[in-house]
Amino acid sequence: MRAMVLEQLGGRLQLVERPDPVPGPGDAVLKVLACGVCRTDLHVVDGELPNPRLPIVPGHEIVGVVERLGGGVTRLTPGQRVGVGWLGHACHRCAYCLSDRENLCDEPLFTGYTRDGGFASHVLVDADYAYPLEEAADPAATAPLLCAGLIGWRSLVMAGEGATLGLFGFGAAGHIICQVARWQGRQVFAFTRPGDEAAQTFARSLGADWAGGSDEPPPEPLDAAIIYAPVGELVPAALRAVKKGGRVICAGIHMSDIPTFPYEWLWEERQIRSVANLTRADAKAFLEIAPAAAVSTRVTTYPLESANEALADLRSGRLQGAAVLLPNPD
Repeated sequence: MRAMVLEQLGGRLQLVERPDPVPGPGDAVLKVLACGVCRTDLHVVDGELPNPRLPIVPGHEIVGVVERLGGGVTRLTPGQRVGVGWLGHACHRCAYCLSDRENLCDEPLFTGYTRDGGFASHVLVDADYAYPLEEAADPAATAPLLCAGLIGWRSLVMAGEGATLGLFGFGAAGHIICQVARWQGRQVFAFTRPGDEAAQTFARSLGADWAGGSDEPPPEPLDAAIIYAPVGELVPAALRAVKKGGRVICAGIHMSDIPTFPYEWLWEERQIRSVANLTRADAKAFLEIAPAAAVSTRVTTYPLESANEALADLRSGRLQGAAVLLPNPD
C-alpha cells in the first residue's frame, strides 16, 4: 500500500510504501476511494494538537470499499462502501461511553491522529466505526460529510432551534451546514474573512441570507452563532451578535486564545459551548439528513502524492469548500 506519512511535527508528509494492513478481530481493511483534507489534519501536521502518534498517516474523512474483514465482524461485507470519521474507536466501558457520550471517551482512538488514517491507498479501521454509504454516491463529494458534515451537524444541534443563525468561517463545514440550516427554514448569516468577496458570493449562492466580513455586524441579532474558524477573536464578536439567551458554539478542535471581553457581552444568559468529537449516533442522523436536504459539496480534488499541496491550499485559504485526496483514481 502507499501512504502519505507525517514523521515529525511541522514537517512535510512523505510518500512511503508499506505492507498491506492485516485485519485483527473486529477490524476491516478498506481500499480508500477518497479522503477529505480537514482543518484538523492541519492542526495535527502543524503540531497544534498534543501527543499525536508518530509516525502517523493523517486523514479522517474516508470513503472506502471493504476489502477484508477480521474475525467477529458481521455488520459489514466485502465490497460494501463505507465511511469513516474522526472517532475511530471508543472503550465502551468508561462513564462517558456508558452514558451515551462516547465522544468524550476516556480511552479513544482518533483516525489520522492516534491511529493511521486515510491519506493512503488502504486503511485499517474498527468495523464498528465504519458507516454504510450509498453505493451510487460520488466518493469525492461524500468525503467532506464524514467530518465537516458530522461536526457541523453536532454543532448545529447544539446551537438549538433558533430562526437566525450566524456561521463564522465559511469553509468545508460552513458550506455544508448553511445548506442544512436553510433546508430547515432558518435564516443564515455567513461571516468570512474581511474583504473575502469570493467567499461571500459563494455563501450567498448556497442560500445565505446575508454574507459579510467577520468585522461587520449582522443585519439583525442572531439566535445562535457557530464558529468554524479557529480564531479566538471571533468569540467576543459572536457574543456581541447574538440576542439575549443566545448561544455561541465553538466547533473546532483547536482555537487561538480568546481575548478578554466585558462581562456584559456574556450577561443576559448568553452561552459559550464547545463541540468535542462526535458519536456514531451523530453520524447516523446526519447521513440520513444530508440527502434529504440535498446537500451538495464543493470539492477540489488532488492525487494522493499532492497531499502537501492540498494542506498548503487549505492553510492559505485558497480553497472554497473542501479539499479531497483520491488515492486510487482508477
